[in-house]
Amino acid sequence: MEVHKAVLLLCLFRFTDVLEAYIKTDGAWIVKLPRSQYTVKTVEDCAVKCNIETSFTCRYKSFLYIEKDQDCVTLPANSKTDQILRRMSAALYEKKEYLLECVNGIGTDYRGTKSKTKSGKTCQRWEEKFPHVPNITPKTHPKADLESNFCRNPEGDKGGPWCYTTDQEKRWDPSIRWESCSIPRCSKQCSSYRGTIAVTVSGKTCQEWSSQSPHKHSNTPENYPCKGLDKNYCRNPDNERSPWCHTTDPETRWEYCSVPSCGDQPIPGEPVIPEGEECYEGDGSSYRGAMSETISGKKCQFWTSMEPHQHSKTPQNFPAADLRRNLCRNPDGDQAPWCYTTDPTVRWEYCNIERCDSKPGTQEPPTNPEPAASPSTSQETDCKVGNGATYRGPTSTTIMGVTCQAWSSMTPHPHLSFNPETHPDKGLESNQCRNPDNDVNGPWCYTTDPNKKWDYCQIPDCDGLKCGQPAVKPKRCFGRIVGGCISKAHSWPWQISLRTRGKIHFCGGTLINAHWVLTAAHCLERSESPSAYKILLGIHTERATESSKQERDVSKIIKGPAGTDIALLKLDRPALLNDKVLPACLPDKDYIVPSDTECYVTGWGETEGTGGEGFLKETGFPVIENKVCNRPSFLNGLVKEHQMCAGNIEGGTDSCEGDSGGPLVCFSQNTFVLQGVTSWGLGCAKAMKPGVYTRVSKFINWIEQSMKEN
Repeated sequence: MEVHKAVLLLCLFRFTDVLEAYIKTDGAWIVKLPRSQYTVKTVEDCAVKCNIETSFTCRYKSFLYIEKDQDCVTLPANSKTDQILRRMSAALYEKKEYLLECVNGIGTDYRGTKSKTKSGKTCQRWEEKFPHVPNITPKTHPKADLESNFCRNPEGDKGGPWCYTTDQEKRWDPSIRWESCSIPRCSKQCSSYRGTIAVTVSGKTCQEWSSQSPHKHSNTPENYPCKGLDKNYCRNPDNERSPWCHTTDPETRWEYCSVPSCGDQPIPGEPVIPEGEECYEGDGSSYRGAMSETISGKKCQFWTSMEPHQHSKTPQNFPAADLRRNLCRNPDGDQAPWCYTTDPTVRWEYCNIERCDSKPGTQEPPTNPEPAASPSTSQETDCKVGNGATYRGPTSTTIMGVTCQAWSSMTPHPHLSFNPETHPDKGLESNQCRNPDNDVNGPWCYTTDPNKKWDYCQIPDCDGLKCGQPAVKPKRCFGRIVGGCISKAHSWPWQISLRTRGKIHFCGGTLINAHWVLTAAHCLERSESPSAYKILLGIHTERATESSKQERDVSKIIKGPAGTDIALLKLDRPALLNDKVLPACLPDKDYIVPSDTECYVTGWGETEGTGGEGFLKETGFPVIENKVCNRPSFLNGLVKEHQMCAGNIEGGTDSCEGDSGGPLVCFSQNTFVLQGVTSWGLGCAKAMKPGVYTRVSKFINWIEQSMKEN
């Protein structure tokens, strides 16, 4: 018995050890050839397969694992070298040593991507012979990973990693034709630190690791039993560059700690912007919400900017007024929050925010109220208010154009309820669409089609349903809020859930009219058949238990031009448009979204343990122009003309919180416009690696033509 226990423990330690060398990213996928695919029993078995891979050089030692299918895919790539796509059922495991940009000891095991010497010279590729003929090459040192022009230490030089330089003037000088690289040391104390410091670099007190307040997280003692997560002491459970902690400040999720022996500390990031206050008290001097638009829909000018309007209301002159970014504020005690506008002809305006005490229905009734409309007048109005419970209009056909059965008739569909006798005050005198049961989706009727008992009717809203203008105002959760915010229910009514026939959510999409949904082409890799997919609309939770849910099959799939990540899905029957299901607006053809435009992604994507699992989440960030995004320090030329990128330069949020295929909508003139389709990114919410989106404006002709022909 004891022998069996020992063997079991030995296996447990072996499997635990094999995964310790990897960093896991949920919901990530790499499309890379060559690759090897195996069926395994556990993720540990997959790690072993990767470690002993022989069919190709598993240079970056990474693998994908799909637990549901027990599929294991080994790859010669990682998040530094290839595009990361979103796939909810998969997990990417990357060997830590290939992700580190620091050295242990003299750096013989360094596998990072630094390619400049300490004096700033660019490294020569190891396989090339100009300007220097190398003594050390990939052939002479096959196990040293002499790839590209990355700094390496193949022979254990005491000076650490080095490279041949591209300095042609020194090509004949043996002592200068190569140079050491300046790569920081990986301090072991950073990961093994067990001290009692419990304060961050900015002086904030650390939250206890076992606590989920004020910040929910997965870095608990139970999940990391060997990482010393005691009390609220600074620790490094996930191999960050130095110890850190979640803070007790609700507005700052985490910060690094000042542990001197771990080397230089990064500068603390910009403070987190609150989720957004819905109203302001008094004159709004204390308002700290995220609104950045005026009452007429104009975008606010940044407080630090002097274009187009010069002013003295700067963060330096008003340090207590919280003049961050271009957020509405009241630094000078005006009547309400305001801002300078980006319109050169309008210097400033009050912002589009209501007073907290301006509740509906508090006004005094007029002395001489208007006479109520007569029944005959209201009956002539062919529009509905709310869910249409009071609708008495003339429409008598369903959303599919089928004539309604008379409510008093029992042919072709007999019914014991919902007739003039059982509901005498519901307007069931003829065959007009009505809502006798207060259905959240609006008026309906029994149909004259023997195969379809009942269906909804498409009745326009009396207020006028307009694309991109939701009935419920979104929070507009903007800024470095890790994991985003849980959205208000139905505040992004164009968001759809793309599901398998078994109704498992795996991608997002955007309703662009009652018949069509726009999504990413890579979401449709599993099958070319429309019958493989279902679409859910009008939901807020991933469980989709809402009474407002609409379920549709897909009748047609149209993928975009070759090399693009966009696709159209035609619904088998039109969506019923209401206050919970509404299309987003399409942009003008070839429109280029200006840099710093306020945009948002939504979805039921990975939450990384930040809470809100199962609820629709949102996060906002600015657009980054392509020429900036394509700089070597960002995405290094990977962003094409038909794509766009957006995100926070510092990292912290991106479309990891959304879903592949989901919307990137940008706010302009009181309307949300669909500017992007969530496509890919390098890593997940990493600094200097914004998310990449298909630029919808480049496909307007294709969208319109495809819908017209189909």
